Amino acid sequence: MLTSHAPPSAALNGRDLVLRYGRTPVVHGVSLSLKPGRATALVGPNGSGKSTLLRSLARLHRVDDGEVTLGGGRDSDGPERAVSLLSGREFAREVTLFSQSRAAPQGLTVAEVVAFGRHPYRRGFAGLSADDRAAVAYAMDATGVRDMADRPAGELSGGEMQRVWLAACLAQNTGVVLLDEPTNHLDLRYQIETLDLVRDLVEDHGIAVGVVLHDLDHAARVADTLVLLRAGRVHALGPPAEVLTADHIREVYDIEVEAGVDPRTGRVRIDPVGRHPAPAAR
Repeated sequence: MLTSHAPPSAALNGRDLVLRYGRTPVVHGVSLSLKPGRATALVGPNGSGKSTLLRSLARLHRVDDGEVTLGGGRDSDGPERAVSLLSGREFAREVTLFSQSRAAPQGLTVAEVVAFGRHPYRRGFAGLSADDRAAVAYAMDATGVRDMADRPAGELSGGEMQRVWLAACLAQNTGVVLLDEPTNHLDLRYQIETLDLVRDLVEDHGIAVGVVLHDLDHAARVADTLVLLRAGRVHALGPPAEVLTADHIREVYDIEVEAGVDPRTGRVRIDPVGRHPAPAAR
């Protein structure tokens, strides 16, 4: 489990967000709220603004208009606060971001990389506290990297390093977790284990999760709420079964699909219709 000193759960809210690259607007007045104990998935085609939106919630992309706040609402503790007023250390104790674009550090073991997640709690050159070590151990167990704790990080495959960075994020032990394409570069087993881990964070620990995903089946599997983006605007928002309809997907992705709910599992299933049928069995 997470350590006993986990911060109170909090909502992370973006209101009427306008985001630009240079002078070009890429997100146009989008509002969303990441709530404790719920996973919100951002989906949409390339260039729809989903990763930019997630980065703005993490204070890594400038907000040109609108605001990002922490707290407020009946499901979270404490008053609502503008994240722009928090120090870097204060913010990092409440929100963590998993990003795909991290290189493997040279000269460090896996355990040392995972311990990076404890930086917001450490002072100066002090060593790891008992709480730090417990958080690192939990994160390595949760992501399946404990058996490679002493391996040099520079020798890992891309998929292995992906899991190590995810462990570092979990070791940060925050009430809000933001994930940008966490299943990228992972094989099928670890894709599903990562999605299960997201549900563990939500259901067992009451974390507010925001996740960017390309795979619509993955999004339907993991999310309580889906935000379907098109050209920097919200095209549809709600439960997966209401958002991932054939009409919505056709309008946003310009492709024909068949979509419905699997009666056996209760999950939304999406079947893109290409120009060729499946090859006949031989």
